[in-house]
Amino acid sequence: MKKIIVAILLVITMFTITTPALAGDIANGAKVFSANCAACHAGGLNVVNGAKTLKKGDLEKYEMYSLEAVKTQITKGKNAMPAFLGRLNEAQIEDVASYVLAQAEKGW
Repeated sequence: MKKIIVAILLVITMFTITTPALAGDIANGAKVFSANCAACHAGGLNVVNGAKTLKKGDLEKYEMYSLEAVKTQITKGKNAMPAFLGRLNEAQIEDVASYVLAQAEKGW
């Protein structure tokens, strides 16, 4: 009985751990990231503000660990980060956001 309860709790835990839904083309996102973002964010780091990296822990800490939050940051910019809407189209922004989250999940 104890083993069944542990197994059930394990299954419940596996299904409640959330990862962001990725909708973009990650391969294209990698290309766009390389051409537009890597100068400041190579390896998931941040050369302007070292505390706010693209690593999963920092994205979670600053409530940026979702596709919509990353897309908004890329689109509108914030603080030292420029807005990329106009330089990148909506599909490219979604691809980059998907790539960033996929890399964060992998640990960069």
